[in-house]
Amino acid sequence: MMTKRISRGRFLRAVGAAGVAGSALSVLACQPNTSAGSGGGSGGGPEEKKLNFYNWADYVAESTVPDFEKQTGIQVTQDFFSSNEDLLAKLQAGGTGYDVIVPSDYMVAIMIKSGVIQKLDMSQIPNFKNVGKEYEGLSYDPKNEYSVPYQWGTTGILYNKKEMGQLPESWDPMWDEEFSGKISMLNDTRETMGASLYRLGLSVNSRDTGELQRAADELKKQKPLLRGYFDSTEARPLVQNGDLLAGHVFSGDAFLALSENEDLDYIVPKPAATRWTDNMCIPNGAQHPQNAHKLINYILGAKTGAELSNYTYYNTPNAAALPMIDDALKDLPGYVLPDGVFDRLQVIEDPGEATREYERLFTEVKSS
Repeated sequence: MMTKRISRGRFLRAVGAAGVAGSALSVLACQPNTSAGSGGGSGGGPEEKKLNFYNWADYVAESTVPDFEKQTGIQVTQDFFSSNEDLLAKLQAGGTGYDVIVPSDYMVAIMIKSGVIQKLDMSQIPNFKNVGKEYEGLSYDPKNEYSVPYQWGTTGILYNKKEMGQLPESWDPMWDEEFSGKISMLNDTRETMGASLYRLGLSVNSRDTGELQRAADELKKQKPLLRGYFDSTEARPLVQNGDLLAGHVFSGDAFLALSENEDLDYIVPKPAATRWTDNMCIPNGAQHPQNAHKLINYILGAKTGAELSNYTYYNTPNAAALPMIDDALKDLPGYVLPDGVFDRLQVIEDPGEATREYERLFTEVKSS
């Protein structure tokens, strides 16, 4: 049986209202690292029993941190970010209070290039052996020098099949005037520009200014039909309660919704959609790098990895964890991807200088 838990949407609203109550990281992140030997992290001595974990909201099992603290005696403080871009901006602004962060694939490549994360000591991460071969050596970090995989999933459409009927595996419904005011897209530059690129039969990693302009023009046509641009955790409950008929979401939110409402379905549209992998990294300036390696190794344990996916409803890159994934989760439509679907998925990559064009055009779309 899969256990019921607080919804991701309610969690985010509670976090926002409380200002991430109990977290000291909002202060830590704004302070320069003026003590090189503080905590023993860079002085060679034993580290203090503390660790600062910067993650997406509600993206770690309820048991993970308490069990890690109990086993190691290391006190973990958690703080949360809402997008890869927010995470990068915090690190580039000198946020040195973090020990473990969870960026997505393309952002790992940008962070390596920007010099804000450090190489991992794989001798301290023996549980890396549990990672499936298909999640090793990916394009954004070919030698796994800076990152190890955390969770993976897809980006698609969560919708009310009772009200909309069975949708085709296509992006077109998100541009259908029939559903005006009842659909939403992600407030995410690469994902939403990507959806438009996919619909046009183009690569999610296009660097062609003409192609990017075409994608933005299609989003401008779509915008009057939208309720808004929402985070995935905001869109999911709106589809669940009927305020929206369809939302552009990440797969874990979709599977959580499907487990609670049989009127809903999730599609990974044709001709293409996104497959993403989130990763664990250690920032430069981490005060507790030894403790960071311990947490990363702990999360890559078979049992911990299974508990993580059983809680988040996302897929695990941890091959050793697969036998312990709840059957009820594996039975949800789309959780186990057919080969034909997997083959048409694309991975968002760092587009280099074109990043500015993506950001400029998406800002232009939202302000149009």
